[in-house]
Amino acid sequence: VQLVESGGGSVQAGGTLRLSCASSGWPFRHVCSAWFRQAPGREREKVAQLSRDDTTDYAESVKGRFTISKDSTDTTLFLQMNNLKLEDTATYYCATDFCSQFSRGVPRYWGQGTQVTVSS
Repeated sequence: VQLVESGGGSVQAGGTLRLSCASSGWPFRHVCSAWFRQAPGREREKVAQLSRDDTTDYAESVKGRFTISKDSTDTTLFLQMNNLKLEDTATYYCATDFCSQFSRGVPRYWGQGTQVTVSS
């Protein structure tokens, strides 16, 4: 399984970015997938999850601003980030696994991360 994120970058507050996570060897189908982020000196935080029945869940800090989705081929996961704030600055990671593994808190498959920097 290989997950490769892209789409990170630098943006001003209020701006928009769209992250992508391309999967090889593991379709985003009948599994749980999520975007996590980690800022320096802070714990890793799950910001958005897409479950096997395509329901979504978001951290309170990003509700109404971020949207998780996947493409019709189930090979790419997206995170649309609107109205970005300074506190959204972090390295963003996609992760996936069977939902039973997600419920244990630690999915097995991770991407390498993509940096998002929001400036004023």
